[in-house]
Amino acid sequence: MTKGRMVEEAAIVFERDLPASPDRAWAFLTEPSRLAGWYGDAQIEPREGGKIEMMSGHIRDVITGWRPHQLLAHTWNVFQPGETVSQWPVSYLEFVLEQHGTTTRLTLTHRPIPARMQPQTMMGWHTFLDMLETGARGEQVLARDHYMQKNAELYGVDLNNLQR
Repeated sequence: MTKGRMVEEAAIVFERDLPASPDRAWAFLTEPSRLAGWYGDAQIEPREGGKIEMMSGHIRDVITGWRPHQLLAHTWNVFQPGETVSQWPVSYLEFVLEQHGTTTRLTLTHRPIPARMQPQTMMGWHTFLDMLETGARGEQVLARDHYMQKNAELYGVDLNNLQR
């Protein structure tokens, strides 16, 4: 019999104060029409155990936590066209919403993130949060590429040489 071992895994965490109520912030996380600029074509079954499909099947997930206006948690599986089994390890996302006066604090945690994917993943979630915050302010959300350009520089990501 072999003894178990401890494995450390990397996670990324963002906290963002949104100029919105938890109800409005929740809508930006769970209503497919509000996700289109980031996730493309999205479908969400609004319940624990429900399926999420985004970007025409590029992302396929299962909801593990559904507490409206408080918590959305789900797996994160990336598939290439035609794949039925992902070549990437399953990771997990949590979006926690907490009322803070007139704002809502959104805490996003994504784990585990392979080392070579960390800068790119951080750039991506930073971009998502920029778009979400812009929408929550009631402003027009620009195309994802607009936000991605500045965040690629921030995280040192070469957009012409993304990790796959």
